[in-house]
Amino acid sequence: MLYYLFRYLDQLDVPGAGMFNYISFRSAMAVITSLFISMLIGKKIINYLQLKQIGEVVRDLGLEGQYQKKGTPSMGGIIILASILVPVLLFAKLDNIYIMLMILTTVWLGFIGFVDDYIKVFRKNKEGLAARSKLLGQVVLGIIVGLTFYFSKDVIIMERVPVSELSPMEKIEMLDQDRPFYGDGQVTMEHKSTKTTIPFVKNNEFNYAWLVAFIPESVRRPATWLVFVLIVIFIVTAVSNGANLTDGLDGLATGTSAIIGTALGILAYVSSNTIYANYLNIMYIPNTAELVIYAAAFIGATIGFLWYNSYPAQVFMGDTGSLALGGIIAVFAIVIRKELLIPVLCGIFLVENLSVVLQVSWFRHTRKKYGTGRRIFLMAPLHHHYQKKGYPEPKIVTRFWIIAIILAVISIVTLKMR
Repeated sequence: MLYYLFRYLDQLDVPGAGMFNYISFRSAMAVITSLFISMLIGKKIINYLQLKQIGEVVRDLGLEGQYQKKGTPSMGGIIILASILVPVLLFAKLDNIYIMLMILTTVWLGFIGFVDDYIKVFRKNKEGLAARSKLLGQVVLGIIVGLTFYFSKDVIIMERVPVSELSPMEKIEMLDQDRPFYGDGQVTMEHKSTKTTIPFVKNNEFNYAWLVAFIPESVRRPATWLVFVLIVIFIVTAVSNGANLTDGLDGLATGTSAIIGTALGILAYVSSNTIYANYLNIMYIPNTAELVIYAAAFIGATIGFLWYNSYPAQVFMGDTGSLALGGIIAVFAIVIRKELLIPVLCGIFLVENLSVVLQVSWFRHTRKKYGTGRRIFLMAPLHHHYQKKGYPEPKIVTRFWIIAIILAVISIVTLKMR
């Protein structure tokens, strides 16, 4: 909102108002504001949650120091959500389609997580919201994101494409805008595309249309978008649940998310800048520069929350925070066409997810085969395995952070490692 106010003031030649035209300035203001909000309201919300006895429901998992966490305020994800949304509403262009999607993702999954926490805390139901209800909410969000990519005219990429592949309307647009025409029959166009980026590969673009190349051309386009929507649903669900599973130790999910958010902010910046995109030979995505502001708010919010969530935690984010953080990361990666980087960038979330899947699958298989279930890990998710081995909680969290930093660096290095 402040962006529009200062743009108006800039037209009136008010000194300093033009600063709001710069992404760098607005991003800096977003991270400062998010840190300030989380630090300012964090303690007040924690005191309120303690006053209302909104504490963590502790299950008997046989872990050392487990019951020391009993009574620690939960639902602290409210702090994260407020610290993200307020700076974004203040400093971002709210008519930007990508900012709209990110705000929707934040509110949507934050609400689902809040309902889950509410049932656990106030209804005294340890199971919380039914798993199928959570899944339905994640699926609906995936459908909304996927269909927005299909229907919105603002979701485009810029690249050189063969004129023969353009639709009649795109050819007319090419002539109207006097696009540069190359001798190899290609033209630079902003157009809708189902292409994404493949890491570690020289010709690093993958088109989801290739997955349906075997079907008749008359139905290939809608089939491509159907496949794309299904993949978006899978990514949103997997990353959101991965973040939720990772939120089991003080500061683990928060710190990991801050590291991932930093890498995504860098990737968004270079993808939205024509000079950097051309130099790095990566996909240029118009209108995504505003996402740098969202990433800045995200980083500030998670770091600010970490002040209270680091060991020993004064507050837990609950599903209100963890489901939203995972979903935000997933949709952000999809928007900047870096979703195939998720297994690397979100490697911590991936191994936490896989540890649970492998543990449950192996236990059921061995129980059916031998009559007694056997385990791969001492306990799943993976961070509990190391707790069972006797590692102190802060050591586990710190080492997971170090691994997350290494993975983030690798993800950024893929820009040139091709």
